[in-house]
Amino acid sequence: MLKSKLAEIREREKLEKIEDIQGNKTNIEWGAQIRSYVFMPYTLAKDTRTGYEEGNIQAVMDGHIDGFINAYLKMNAKL
Repeated sequence: MLKSKLAEIREREKLEKIEDIQGNKTNIEWGAQIRSYVFMPYTLAKDTRTGYEEGNIQAVMDGHIDGFINAYLKMNAKL
C-alpha cells in the first residue's frame, strides 16, 4: 500500500512539472490563429496579435520572419 501511494505521489509531481513547463494552452479553433496568409489576388502575411503586416509573402514563406519576431517582442515589452 505504501509503494502505491509513493508511486501516486511521484506521478502527480511529474504531471505538475509537465504542466509548469507547457504553460497555458488555448483551444485551437476558428479565429485563434496567430498569423494569416493571403496569396491571391494580392499577397499579405499578417500577425493578428501584433497587427504587423508584410507584403512580401514569398520572403515570409522562405523564413524571413524577423519583422514578426520584433513586433512580438515589442508587444511583450510594453506589457
